Amino acid sequence: MKVLPQSAFGQTVLLIGVLLLVNQVVSYISIAIYILQPNAQQVNQLLAKQVKAVFIDIDDPVLRPAMAEAFHKETGIGVYRENVAMQLGLQHAIHYPFRSEEMSFLLGGPAEVRISQGDEYLFWIRPPQSPNWWVKIPLTGLEEENLYPLLVILAILGVVSVAGGWLFVRQLNRPLTALQNAAEEVGRGNFPEPLEEHGTTEVVSVTQAFNHMSKGILQLEDDRNLLMAGISHDLRTPLTRIRLASEMISVEDEFLKEGIEGDIDDMNKIIDQFIDYIRHDTKDTIESSDLNELLKEVIQAEKTQDRVIDYEENKISLVPIRYIAIKRVMANLIQNALRYSDGKITVELSEKVKSNQVIITVVDEGPGIPEDEISRLFQPFTQGDIARGGEGSGLGLAIIKRIVDSHGGSVKLTNVTEGGLKATVTLPFKLN
Repeated sequence: MKVLPQSAFGQTVLLIGVLLLVNQVVSYISIAIYILQPNAQQVNQLLAKQVKAVFIDIDDPVLRPAMAEAFHKETGIGVYRENVAMQLGLQHAIHYPFRSEEMSFLLGGPAEVRISQGDEYLFWIRPPQSPNWWVKIPLTGLEEENLYPLLVILAILGVVSVAGGWLFVRQLNRPLTALQNAAEEVGRGNFPEPLEEHGTTEVVSVTQAFNHMSKGILQLEDDRNLLMAGISHDLRTPLTRIRLASEMISVEDEFLKEGIEGDIDDMNKIIDQFIDYIRHDTKDTIESSDLNELLKEVIQAEKTQDRVIDYEENKISLVPIRYIAIKRVMANLIQNALRYSDGKITVELSEKVKSNQVIITVVDEGPGIPEDEISRLFQPFTQGDIARGGEGSGLGLAIIKRIVDSHGGSVKLTNVTEGGLKATVTLPFKLN
C-alpha cells in the first residue's frame, strides 16, 4: 500500500505541512533556548541574592531581630524550620532539579528548590548555609509554564497554513485538470473549444501549446474528411458508369456482367467502410437510451430464416450513448458472427451496478480465432483468411473499437472453450 500521495496536489500539500511542522518545532526550541532559559537563569540569580541577603550576619543582638522583622515585612521572605514550612505549603511544592542545580552553583553548595502555586507563587529554597531551614520567597508576575495556549496557537497556525496551501494548490491545478479533460476528449475524437489561458506562466504556455495542437489536429481531421469525400465522389462516378456499361453487355457475355457487378459492389462497400472509419458518428447526439430496444432492432434487421439469434431481454438502466454508432457496432458484430459461423448466435445484456458498467456479449459457435491473432484484429486494414473484420478493407473491427473507445468503453474478443468466439462490449453508465 502506498502511503505517500502520488498526485502533485497531495505532494505539495504534504510538503507544506512538513515544512510548517519543522518551522514550528524550530521556533519552539529557539524560544526555549533564547527566551525561557535566560529568563529562568535571571530569576535564579535574583533568588540566590535574596537568600544570601537573608543570611547576612548582624552582630548587634538588638538590631538583628528588628532587621529580620522589617526584612520579612517588606519582602515577604521568611525562614522556617521544615516542620513549620510543611504546614505553610512546602508539602504541596514541586521539586525542580534544573533550578536546584543552578541554585547550588549560585550558592556554592547543595541546594534544593521547590515551587508551589496557590494564592501566591512561592519559591521554597533549602540553602547550603543552613540545610535544616527553608527560605520562602514569594514572587509576583510569574506563573507555572502552561504550554496549552502555545500548542493551540501552533495548531491553528498549522491548520490555517495547510488550508491556505490546499486552496493555492487547488487553484494552481484547476487549469491542469481542464487540460487533462480536454486531452481525453481529443483522444476520443471530440474537439472542445479552446481552453482559457490562465494560471502560472508555465501552465499558460502548456495550454497555448495544447490549443495549437488541438487546432492542428482538427484541421487535419477536416482535411482528411474532405479528402475522403472527394475520393469517394470521384470513385463512385466511374463505378456508376461501369455499372451502366455492364448493362449493355450482350447475353453471350453475361458471365462478365456478374463479375463486374460483384467487383463494383465490393468497391462500394470498401468506400463505405473508409467513410465509416473516418466519421465514426462523433457528431451524433448523446442520449440516454434503452439497449434492449437497440439490440432488438439490430437482431430483427440481421435475422435470417436459416439462422437462430438467441436473445433474452434483461431490464437495465438507461445508458448515455450515440445511438446510431452503437447500433452500427452491434450490427457489425452480429454480421461477423453470422458470416464466420453456422450454428446458433447468443446475444446477452447485463449490468454491473458496483462498477457502473453495462456489458453486451455476442457469442457464436464458429471455429474461433488463434490466440496470437486476436490482439491485432482491431488494427486498421487487418484482414486475411481468419480475420473477422469484414470483407474487403479490414476496417470493420477497427471501426467498432474506435466507436466504443469514444464512449469510454472497451471491446474484447475471446475464444469459447466449447468452441466459438465471444465478443464483449463494455460501456459506462456515464460518458466522460
